[in-house]
Amino acid sequence: MSPSIPPNHLPKKGFIRIKNLVPGIVPVSAPTLWRWVAAGQFPKPVKLGINTTAWDCASLQKWLDEKGSTK
Repeated sequence: MSPSIPPNHLPKKGFIRIKNLVPGIVPVSAPTLWRWVAAGQFPKPVKLGINTTAWDCASLQKWLDEKGSTK
C-alpha cells in the first residue's frame, strides 16, 4: 500500500491514483471526474498495471494551472 498523500498536495512528478486525487486535490466525486475524462475536460489517466490506473502529476498540474487553481 502506498503512503497517503496529504489533501491539496500534488507531487511535482510521478503518478497519483484517484483515491488521492478526489476530493482532496480535485473537489468533485469520482463519477464526476470520470465524466470529465470521457468528455475530454480532464486529463486521461494511464494504465500502470492490471488493477492500477493513475494520472501523471505534470499533466494534472497543467490542468489545475489552466483552471486557475492553486495548491
